[in-house]
Amino acid sequence: MTTTALVAGIAFAVIGAGAERLASVWPPDEASRRPPGLRTFLLALAAGLVAAAIAWRSTLPVWALAVHLLILGILVLLTATDLEQRRLPHLLLDPLIVVAVLFVPFNPTVGWMDALVGAAVAVGFMGLLGLLVRGGVALGDLYLVGPIGLVVGWPAIFVAIFVAGLLSALVSALLLLTRRAGLKTYIPFGPFLVAGMVVTLLRDSTLLGPAVAALSAVVLPLS
Repeated sequence: MTTTALVAGIAFAVIGAGAERLASVWPPDEASRRPPGLRTFLLALAAGLVAAAIAWRSTLPVWALAVHLLILGILVLLTATDLEQRRLPHLLLDPLIVVAVLFVPFNPTVGWMDALVGAAVAVGFMGLLGLLVRGGVALGDLYLVGPIGLVVGWPAIFVAIFVAGLLSALVSALLLLTRRAGLKTYIPFGPFLVAGMVVTLLRDSTLLGPAVAALSAVVLPLS
């Protein structure tokens, strides 16, 4: 593991734990003030591992990797908030959208047209899904999937949405089988969209730059 990946992993483990704690106390009117627990540990672990994997896999210029990690940081905060409060606040969504839009003309691996098409298709598909499945897609999910589409572009956005849907179905089935959720229980989709984006970034052979020889044995079989 490179030094950059190690530093990113440690930093994001702290960010993950901090985001989970912040979501439990802010804003005050939504605060559960739940003590640290398993979710705190799991989010810290997941955030650290994902950041380390992205930094390790990336062959992008340092500034481009920094943008990806900045976006990941906002997504970690959104994930913690959605898990705790079942909402995706504009206080976090708006900066994410701004960063994703500003990144479009400079993204070294996704052309601006592919980025715009990816965002449009993502929002259109999720919007249609929301019309067909009542309560299946929240408005915040539409705001979230747009910048994800800008970052991964077309056609990779379909992989991200497919992975998100698959993970959501598996987790929902597991919660139903263990009776930790019912048929009418609301399960936030935002964290699954974030997971879909992460999987897409790591499995694609170009989104984080061409895989170097040392990584090809790991990356290429997943492509």
